[in-house]
Amino acid sequence: MNLSRLAREFSFVKGNYLILLLSWALMNFAAAIPETYYPLYVLALGGTEVVIGLIGFISFIMLALIQFPGGYLADKHGRRWLIVAMTFGVAATYLVYGLAPSWHFILVAAVLQSFFLIYQPALLAMTADSIPSDKRGTGFSIQTILTNTTRMLGPVVAGVLFLAVGMISTVRIGYSVTFVLFLVAAILRIRLKETLKDRAGRPSIREVLISYPRSVKESILIWRSLPRSMFYLFLVSALLQSVATMCSPFFVVYATRMLAITGFEWAFLLSFIVAVRMLAALPSGKIIDRFGRRIPMAFSLLLFCPSMLLFAYGDFHRLVVSLFMFGVGESMWGIAQSSLQADLVPREHRGKTIGCIQFATYVLAGVGQLIGGIVYRYVSPRLPFLLFAVLSILLAAFTMRFIHEPEKREE
Repeated sequence: MNLSRLAREFSFVKGNYLILLLSWALMNFAAAIPETYYPLYVLALGGTEVVIGLIGFISFIMLALIQFPGGYLADKHGRRWLIVAMTFGVAATYLVYGLAPSWHFILVAAVLQSFFLIYQPALLAMTADSIPSDKRGTGFSIQTILTNTTRMLGPVVAGVLFLAVGMISTVRIGYSVTFVLFLVAAILRIRLKETLKDRAGRPSIREVLISYPRSVKESILIWRSLPRSMFYLFLVSALLQSVATMCSPFFVVYATRMLAITGFEWAFLLSFIVAVRMLAALPSGKIIDRFGRRIPMAFSLLLFCPSMLLFAYGDFHRLVVSLFMFGVGESMWGIAQSSLQADLVPREHRGKTIGCIQFATYVLAGVGQLIGGIVYRYVSPRLPFLLFAVLSILLAAFTMRFIHEPEKREE
């Protein structure tokens, strides 16, 4: 491919899309440092596996409750102001995480952060607004590549710090770095341009509060005008998220305490899976743009089954294979799902639709994380991973049977 053709191929990487990419690159690198050992940090501050699940449950429920107004405000008042203001708020919560003397402060920080993430529907809608319809697979794959390239460095930094200063100091330093780089990202986002024209100005606090019932009603009613496949896509996404969050906080706990993986080895494995996501992203995007969304979605779901079985009965080498399969599946699923959702939902309804989807997804994720903590501690540490393996097969079959792509994609 010559340079002129390459330039044409990626000519859409500019403006809002470029600003979002740069801010995500900073944020993903920073957040990956403390996240490497976050569950162990909660345990060290006096928590238990059930407490980890409880923190996840409460924060996800808060996140769910603000999705309806988040989507409504994004469509009525525009995306930019919400994204910029709330990114500053999210940055501030990392100070609470880093200074926490006990797990109770982690809970407070998690709830505050969930509230500030009211900008999520606006952010997802602006991303979809900013990528041409014929470049969505490529666009979302570029996002995956860039963010995972920087995210891959986070566990490396965490692993080096772990050897030098120990786990707790590593996490506290990581949260300090995260606070600073999230502030930089928020400043970058000031340069974003609004993608919806003729929207109402920034709402007052009173309007935000009284708009909640209306935002819920409009977000639910919007499904009458959406294709049935969008509803089925929503079901698959929500169920997948619920079982994934049942497992996600306990990967590092299970690996280090049940499989005898060291803290430094875990940092290496996290960097490895991020590298896999990155390398799989562009080929996945090209495949999705050329051959459609549904089959890659089903294939990615199928990959999760052997991945979870290898993890549940793993050693270091099996975990390498497990995380390779998981990384490929995550990358392909995320790109295909985001592309199909943008194909199915008109621009003017994306904020409300995403808000509704996120509400249900986060409720199920919160319940899944709470159940995961109880099951892990009181039933079997291995069971959450086995449930993930079984459900992924069922969701793949459901995807092939009920989800269909539109004849004409939304712009």
